[in-house]
Amino acid sequence: MEMEPERPSSQRLESLIPALKFVLPYTRQVGFALVALIVTASVSLSVPLGLRFLIDEGLSANGAELLTTGIFIFVGLGVVLAIGTFTRFYFISWVGERVSADIRVAVYDRLVRLHPGFFEENAPTEIQSRITTDTTLLQTVVGSSASVALRNILTFFGGVILLFLTNPKLSIVVLVCVPLVVFPVLMFGRRVRRLSRSSQDTLADVGSHVGESLRTIKLVQAFRREERDLEGFRERVAIALRVAISRIRQRAWLVAVVMVLVMAAIAVMVFIGGQDVLEGRTTPGELAAFLIYAFLVAGSVGAISEVWGDIQRAAGATERLMELLQAEPAIETPTDPKPMERGGAVAFESVSFSYPTRPTEQVLDDISLLVEPGEMLAIVGPSGAGKSTLLNLLLRFYDADVGVVRVGGTDVRAAALNDLRRAVAYVPQDTALAQGTIADNVAYGLQENADARVSQALEEANATGFVSELPDGIETRVSEGGHGLSGGQRQRVAIARALAVDPDVLLMDEATSALDAVSEDAIVTTLNRLRGTRTVIIVAHRLSTVLAADRILVMDRGKIIGEGTHSSLLDSSPLYREFAEIQLKSPVPAFDSAALSDAVVNAD
Repeated sequence: MEMEPERPSSQRLESLIPALKFVLPYTRQVGFALVALIVTASVSLSVPLGLRFLIDEGLSANGAELLTTGIFIFVGLGVVLAIGTFTRFYFISWVGERVSADIRVAVYDRLVRLHPGFFEENAPTEIQSRITTDTTLLQTVVGSSASVALRNILTFFGGVILLFLTNPKLSIVVLVCVPLVVFPVLMFGRRVRRLSRSSQDTLADVGSHVGESLRTIKLVQAFRREERDLEGFRERVAIALRVAISRIRQRAWLVAVVMVLVMAAIAVMVFIGGQDVLEGRTTPGELAAFLIYAFLVAGSVGAISEVWGDIQRAAGATERLMELLQAEPAIETPTDPKPMERGGAVAFESVSFSYPTRPTEQVLDDISLLVEPGEMLAIVGPSGAGKSTLLNLLLRFYDADVGVVRVGGTDVRAAALNDLRRAVAYVPQDTALAQGTIADNVAYGLQENADARVSQALEEANATGFVSELPDGIETRVSEGGHGLSGGQRQRVAIARALAVDPDVLLMDEATSALDAVSEDAIVTTLNRLRGTRTVIIVAHRLSTVLAADRILVMDRGKIIGEGTHSSLLDSSPLYREFAEIQLKSPVPAFDSAALSDAVVNAD
């Protein structure tokens, strides 16, 4: 996996700045945590002073009463320290959880508004990893590591000041030792940063593999891919483990080297300070206080070195999340949208289009087409002819490179997206049902009066029969993707979902391909009843569905190469004639509508 080039620490930390706007709404809670942080740091730094006083005064011959008083003061400081620690931990953890939740919502809010082409260029499973893993890492830093780092920074500077106030001579030893401690922190920290980003990427790869495998579990098992997929998963886990172990090894070396250097420095201070105590130049209490401050300063440096890696990882995670938040949708509602003209007319005016991922491949080539309100149009042609692309442009999932697409006389680029997609309903080729009840799925696009429309839509889609036979009727729950229902049942629920919003234009992309002959005939009957009340555009391969249309388009390689009724196309379009013969499994010598209808029924 390609790793990003090394960047300066300051530049990496700047990546955390955009996350601050998510912290700003909780400044009061952050303020409580900071006050508690300052109190606990101050109490911790005051303990060595009290210990110095007790050793030098309380343990003297006349210090019994002073010793008792000092003990009570220590207990009181312990209570204050406990309360302050609780307050700091609670509020800073609360802020971390809130910020993490807000970022997740903000990222998802951005994602659901991005055009479909974005998800062709960016793997959804990798995006899912960013929303979960990266936000969790950021939550850990905001709710824990940042607090630890700030507390230890306060302890470090406060401890250094008190070191000089306690014993300037020994403090010079500390100043000499500081560079020896900081150097390995910087050296190992750079390696930890590189490995941290790589570790995040390899974990995302593991998550992507799991998501893809589980989504296609039937395919995996049908083709006996369990062992091969497991082996691939093991390889990805092994790579992630190797990177993680390398990162852990570097951090372990960092901590170990820092501790050795710190202990060596303390040993030097004990030796020099002990000589001063023996010669009467300092008191035992002063030396004890100095050593405790030295331990506090050393401990703060060690703690900062440990959380520094987490902060660097959080900077990388924030950078990845901000990439999603800053992604601009290619399809947006115009600033001054025009009102949608209702009625159901559809027009393509000299439209050409190529998908962003295949810019050199012309999917539609100078398409001009007019569909009258209430007309039922069927579109046939080989795979890759551009049939489904017409529907994508109508829904404005993409914008035409050249030309204009109109619905109800309004240029789809000039209309508000909500208005356009309220007027146009869609039944996709790959049926997608949401987790929930059947009623929830049918009412997916409804805002109000759902119950009446759900029942009517199920009736129109010929789904009432099988739904009533389910254990809980329309309240029967379906799993993610609609597993538990047959393909035909899922398709009928999807058709009902489209009809429930009562659209002007109904788009059906191979929507009847999974239905049995009886169900398909019922759907065709329903479509015939809807003729004249709404415009219906069907991408179809099933001849029985095509026969229900008022007009048929034949497409090939992005162009319309035939147009007319079934009978006229049998004579004028070799491609359509081949299509009909394949459906009937026999040559079509001449058009006979009665014989053809019987043949279609028998073929289905």
